Amino acid sequence: MREIVLDTETTGLDPNNGDRVVEIACLELLHHIPTGRTYREYINPERDMPEEAARIHGLTSDFLSDKPVFSQVAGGFLDFIAGDTLVIHNASFDIKFLNAELKREGLATIPMSRALDTVALARDRFPGAQVSLDALCRRFEIDNSARTFHGALLDCELLAEVYLELRGGRQPGFALENAAAAAAAAKARSAAPRPQRPARPHVPTPEELAAHEAMLEGLTDPVWKN
Repeated sequence: MREIVLDTETTGLDPNNGDRVVEIACLELLHHIPTGRTYREYINPERDMPEEAARIHGLTSDFLSDKPVFSQVAGGFLDFIAGDTLVIHNASFDIKFLNAELKREGLATIPMSRALDTVALARDRFPGAQVSLDALCRRFEIDNSARTFHGALLDCELLAEVYLELRGGRQPGFALENAAAAAAAAKARSAAPRPQRPARPHVPTPEELAAHEAMLEGLTDPVWKN
């Protein structure tokens, strides 16, 4: 089962007000486990970078000035995510921005039905608790000390660990694998041919017969004498 952990960084909060995507990062999962394949692009937003946004992700207009525009990275991005489920923290935010960029290029948008929102997943599991990425890292004891800025790829890596924990962690899967292996081994043992024991090689000796009779005489009111 292939899933894509996805995160974006932007110039602000609303694409309808002219805000743009400035970074896209993706991380591939197979059966909820990272494969090591990633995608990352910095994007020239073709506008200024507000100071409050730069304080969050650390990306400045100077840094982004020589980066490709969205139209130049759209094909590679769409190829990487293919048709697979997108694991996103606060999915409506990222999907809204990505669809605004895709619409601008005349490309098909991403339906919300493709997104698995880890915020909703965390709220279902921990009602009333904080469900920010930092809060979930603390809950699951995931080291996020490198998160001085909201970098999209680092956030994908952290979210992949959080998502695995929200799905039950590594141990349940290992336990199932061990149980399956034990069952297979037991089945193999039961199917293995068993050696036949040889017949008793001798008849009872007179001494054995006499001892047997003496043992029977010692029984009180045996049923076979009634």
